[in-house]
Amino acid sequence: MKRREFLGGIGLAPIGLVMPVKFAKAQNSILSAEMLGLSTYMGAAASQALPPDVLEQAKLHVIDTFAAIISGSELLPGKAALRYIKLHGSKGRQTVMASRLSAGAADAAMANGVMGHADETDDSHGRSRSHPGCAIIPATFAVGEELNISGAHFLRSVTLGYDVGTRLLMAMGGPKFSYESHKSSHSIAGIFGAAAAAGCAASLNAQQMRWLLDYTAQQASGIASWGRDTDHIEKAFVFGGMPAKNAVISALLVHSGWNGVDDVFSGPDNYFLATAPNADRAQLVEQLGERFEITQTDIKKWSVGSPIQGPLDAIEIIYRKHSFELSQITAVRVRLEPAVAKVVDNRDMPDICLQYMATVMLLDKTASFKAAHDVARMQNQEVINLRSKVQLISDPELSQFLPVRVAIVEIELKNGSILTERVDAVRGTPRNPMSRDEVIAKCQDLMGPVLGKGQSNTLIEATLMLEQVKSLKSISSLLRARP
Repeated sequence: MKRREFLGGIGLAPIGLVMPVKFAKAQNSILSAEMLGLSTYMGAAASQALPPDVLEQAKLHVIDTFAAIISGSELLPGKAALRYIKLHGSKGRQTVMASRLSAGAADAAMANGVMGHADETDDSHGRSRSHPGCAIIPATFAVGEELNISGAHFLRSVTLGYDVGTRLLMAMGGPKFSYESHKSSHSIAGIFGAAAAAGCAASLNAQQMRWLLDYTAQQASGIASWGRDTDHIEKAFVFGGMPAKNAVISALLVHSGWNGVDDVFSGPDNYFLATAPNADRAQLVEQLGERFEITQTDIKKWSVGSPIQGPLDAIEIIYRKHSFELSQITAVRVRLEPAVAKVVDNRDMPDICLQYMATVMLLDKTASFKAAHDVARMQNQEVINLRSKVQLISDPELSQFLPVRVAIVEIELKNGSILTERVDAVRGTPRNPMSRDEVIAKCQDLMGPVLGKGQSNTLIEATLMLEQVKSLKSISSLLRARP
């Protein structure tokens, strides 16, 4: 008996074969108010000028991410990304940054995304618990370079990506979803943000943006097993490389003429039913066009994991207020919220090890990029001796302030005095932002050893004038390694 006859004999129609056309269309005619508002905004973003303060932040986040990619090229994940391109990369003309290599748009975005989160240098967004830049900017640059868009178009696309990816994660529950679901909020926010940005770079209209979100939902992936990664390679792929690559695929599929489901966030078998049934869809469009999430995203002062930023700030402030010798220290106590503390507690990687980085800050009175990646220094006897005095305390009382990561540092001296500093607004967060000059100084420090001082400064200057650039390709050569 044939399948059609069997299903008919038991009273069930073979759905894919005889479903009435009008019913199939009805299933795809679902269009929630949230999806209509979101996709309409996305489809118009390429032609909408950004407010001056938002434009400034967009440029700072772009140059900060370029610096993360370029410095990351010389770290283990960056080397792995470049090795993949050399051995298996697709043929194409898109820029693989900090190298002389080129690849197809998806592979270039993947490699640049991995390098962008090769360590903890890149930006972060607390309320969605994501790292937007390392996925959004590589995907947007790859599509923008292929389609030869302007610098202004690129900046508008990037800004849209920050708005969409973070809002989707906040709708799903933000940090609560991240900590309780076992899924990776970083990759989910990354792919939706990067897809929105890449779609804007491809000048997709509102209808096409709905289809783009559909294909993006099908590709959204990532579980929190990256927390067990000891070399940061998988983490770099989950946070930056995978979402950037998948986002480019979503954008170029739709750009090439593919269609899809109109509203993957509502109706039968929708994305939220599969991933976050209690999602608050209203947050997808909350203050869209009024609150720009790129202005709510941190630019890190220190090239270390986000939970370590506050403690380093606190130690720097203590040094500024008090004069003491290292020999006087009997104990250093660092208090962090328990879930936050767990991320950085005695990790093998120096840039996400609180105890090591606090020791470096005490010894050097700063925390350089070099020190944050100096594995050998972790075994230095002077470091070991002082590190033994650093205690990380998981403090449940600090949970009430999440997603703000409050840090309290106490340095106890031999005379019994305790030098205490509490940091509620980390340097580089929206409540305590870095100046343009501070961001430039950070980027010069990160890019100079790879590109050279002259090329780094030229790249920084060009990026800070991107809104005047007619072709994104005009800065491609500045992002490549020196011949």
